[in-house]
Amino acid sequence: MKKSRKRRITDDQPELEMTPMIDVVFQLLIFFIVTLKKEDILSMLSAARPAADSAADPRNQPNVINIEINNMGFVYRGTPVSKNLLERRLASMAVYDKKVSVVIRCTADSPHKFLVQTLDICYKLQLQNLAIFSM
Repeated sequence: MKKSRKRRITDDQPELEMTPMIDVVFQLLIFFIVTLKKEDILSMLSAARPAADSAADPRNQPNVINIEINNMGFVYRGTPVSKNLLERRLASMAVYDKKVSVVIRCTADSPHKFLVQTLDICYKLQLQNLAIFSM
């Protein structure tokens, strides 16, 4: 008698295990992060610093215009000034350079209208570099 082997018929589909693949991917990721040198990262950055303007004389130009706004009004160079006086002083500074930096510092209790008035003056005088800080 001949023995016949019966084939086992199963409905199960072969499955692909994802856990080992994910483990390998994480190990590769960790390997590349650990072996990457800081110099490699910095060498890939392209930062071009602007050259100094030889025509501009820094002694003739103001560096920064500081304006403080508090609940009483405007303070320019440590002295309280009115809106009109602030506008005249900013106009005299804007004659030298329209790109001069203007730093506006507002206290927490200062009315918003003073800030808006200062920004309007700067816009009217075409001052472009503005920074606003809250104190």
